[in-house]
Amino acid sequence: MKNIQYTGQTLALLILLALKLSLVHAQTTWPEAPVMVNAKITSSGQLEITPSSTSSPKDFDFLAGKWAMHNKRLKTRLNNCTEWVEYESTDENFGTILNGLGNMDIFRTAFNQAGGMSYEGLTLRLFNPQTRLWSLYWVDSNSGTMDPPVIGSFEGNIGKFFCKDIFNGKPILVVFVWDKTDKDNPVWSQAFSPDNGVTWEWNLTNTSHRIK
Repeated sequence: MKNIQYTGQTLALLILLALKLSLVHAQTTWPEAPVMVNAKITSSGQLEITPSSTSSPKDFDFLAGKWAMHNKRLKTRLNNCTEWVEYESTDENFGTILNGLGNMDIFRTAFNQAGGMSYEGLTLRLFNPQTRLWSLYWVDSNSGTMDPPVIGSFEGNIGKFFCKDIFNGKPILVVFVWDKTDKDNPVWSQAFSPDNGVTWEWNLTNTSHRIK
């Protein structure tokens, strides 16, 4: 019986290890579907973004409330790094603003890769009723400077938002991906592309858990 029990425990540990490894792999390659959906680089080199047929000013209503968040951040970016740093944070979303065309929240964490004890971030999301596209703006206490907005829309429960930016002096594409399939445990991920969307490196992801 002890041998059987030991074998069962060993098998369980191996299964858990395999699941953990597959999760890490999924987070560095997810999503498997094409990233450049409703977005393309034109022949003149411009980033062209079109709204999905389901794009709506209500797409971020699910975020209203308070959240506990588990984050994973790639230690360094665009240099073949495979080491992830994990940390916790909280977020408070204030619901709709600007008569339903906006959404805003405050992110707080004790982890600060730039140094210091803690930092805060603010996200402002604005829906343009003419273009039917969302613009997502981020600013944090490390820089005090608002990043270029990522722009896009939701296709059902998956939202993809893009922008051009500069990283270490080189042009990149940035994508934010929201998965709100489980609205009490939504997943957000960020990736960079150094080659106009041919390849992507996922470098930051978090899962939010609604605080009841």
